[in-house]
Amino acid sequence: MSTLLVWREKLQKLYAAYSVYILKGIQFVLGLVLFGLINSNIGFMKMASSVFCTIGLAVICTFLPTIVMVMAATVLILAHFYALSLPIAIVSAVIFILMYIFYFRFTPKKSWLVLVAALAFGLKIPFVIPVAFGLMGTPVWIVPAACGIISYYMVDFVKRSATALKSADADGIAASLTSFTKQVLSNKEMWLMIMAVVIGILVVNMVRSRAVSNAWKIASAVGAVVCLIVAAAGNVILEGHISYVSIIVSAVLGIALGIVLEFLFFSVDYSQTENIQFEDDEYYYYVKAVPKVGVSAPEKQVKHITEETGNKAGNTEDILLTRSLSKELGIEKERPE
Repeated sequence: MSTLLVWREKLQKLYAAYSVYILKGIQFVLGLVLFGLINSNIGFMKMASSVFCTIGLAVICTFLPTIVMVMAATVLILAHFYALSLPIAIVSAVIFILMYIFYFRFTPKKSWLVLVAALAFGLKIPFVIPVAFGLMGTPVWIVPAACGIISYYMVDFVKRSATALKSADADGIAASLTSFTKQVLSNKEMWLMIMAVVIGILVVNMVRSRAVSNAWKIASAVGAVVCLIVAAAGNVILEGHISYVSIIVSAVLGIALGIVLEFLFFSVDYSQTENIQFEDDEYYYYVKAVPKVGVSAPEKQVKHITEETGNKAGNTEDILLTRSLSKELGIEKERPE
């Protein structure tokens, strides 16, 4: 355990020294995965789905605020939708605008949460979101989480129904608009997963803030299990097609992520917990104090050999050599008594 704590201290020092470069590297990888998933799933516009476009967008967005990456992803999705069908692009643009209104109202500086939520669903690990968001954030993080989930399911629906949607476009814009809107908004699986994630975030955040030992571990486990139960029960009731293996693996990964986050951001020693009581003129105070766990990284000590020491060593060797030669040649000087 102490070795892990030492590595954590080293990582914290490394991040403190190179945080700008580390964050930009993470932002580049995030953009590369995001734009790559979009182009690989709905690459209807050939020019926009090229590898050069994917890498170029990732590089450009690396040096700009994350909200620009969200906007770029939205424009890229709408461009692919437009190449497939104009009505789909129109309806999707309206839905994105409504989501942005809610996003800017509640979490204007947390644009990366939308991207992370959408990517988690794209990578088939949805239940890492309630655990991570519940531990590290506040209940208001349910807004960007919901926006990311809606974006994912909208893209997934178009991917699975591309042929039917393209043929429906020939029947008229009005009919296509109505049909696509109904199909997207009546997606039972989407609303079920939004409900599971929202409940999970609230449960994790509530348990995490309780004054109990191992609150973060308990919150991670309870939140993941609650999400699993809600998703499984809803899938049975709604006769859905959610993969049970997928959500079980996702819940296990969520618990593992919770343990990692606790180690990195909330490592405490519950065995040294103290309950303190004091008062003032108006109130009694009951405080539970839990010490943090910290181990200082060992510092390497380097011994420098100075030039003076080296010269002394050389002089000693010269003296010994001179005495040896003098003794052999019989010219060693007699020492005065």
